[in-house]
Amino acid sequence: MSGRKQFDVGTAVDQAMRVFWERGYADTSLDALSAATGLGRGSLYGAFGNKEGLFAQCLDRYTSAYGASWEQALAAHPHDPVRAIEAFFAVILDRIADPSLPAGCLIVQSAAQSATLSVESAARVRGLIAAQQQRIRTALADSSADCQSLDELATFVVAVNQSLAVLSRIGSPDSELRSVARLACSTVADAITAG
Repeated sequence: MSGRKQFDVGTAVDQAMRVFWERGYADTSLDALSAATGLGRGSLYGAFGNKEGLFAQCLDRYTSAYGASWEQALAAHPHDPVRAIEAFFAVILDRIADPSLPAGCLIVQSAAQSATLSVESAARVRGLIAAQQQRIRTALADSSADCQSLDELATFVVAVNQSLAVLSRIGSPDSELRSVARLACSTVADAITAG
């Protein structure tokens, strides 16, 4: 293997994920990815196939890095759906408030640019949002509300989560984001009680 430059694929994916997260898919050039990872185009193509292949790995990395904490939060209160949603939003808000991370959410950023994505990448992003919605729906299941109401609440929680990412991206203060999350939790509580 002499003469071949070695690099850590995981580190390269993390660095590329940050660029996609900050700029979005459409505004992320191969030059920007090369600069962030320290890899030339040939190495990027050799390791990931193309920009879309690297983007897919970045989405997977993002989901594995942050999805586990969302799932743990939602599962932490199996017989208390409102507390589960509160815990979910607490994890989301902590990630948003982390100054070491880019503003917003890679999945939301990607969904907003879905018209610029390939059919496969757009479907992948939709699938990630649908999986989040299903996890939330599962956390809400232990209540007396009817199935349609629970489906609607899960959609509502996902919509609020996506909105928090957008608001953080435009620089809304943490206090406003936490207020939105509190109102969302109150709405969930009221809807479950009414059900």
